[in-house]
Amino acid sequence: LSGGEKVRCMLSKMMLSGANVLMFDGPTNHLDLESISAVNDGMTRFRGNIIFTSHDHELIQTVANRILVLDTTLAYDNNVTYEEYLSLNKSNP
Repeated sequence: LSGGEKVRCMLSKMMLSGANVLMFDGPTNHLDLESISAVNDGMTRFRGNIIFTSHDHELIQTVANRILVLDTTLAYDNNVTYEEYLSLNKSNP
């Protein structure tokens, strides 16, 4: 299987498990545009908690409602959208 096919299989398996907490590390990596849209929609409709990392700005903006940043010198936790977090971060370098 290709990387994208493996990701689709894992996502399908998780959707069938009935979990109320999901953890993703780059859920849209190796996916085509149609699959990325489907993952985005599925994560948006999911009623449980999702903890995820991503480099996909669109996914973060549409799915995340809380931003948690962990760094060696800084911990940031706030109930804001990604755009709000970016604007706060620009004003406080």
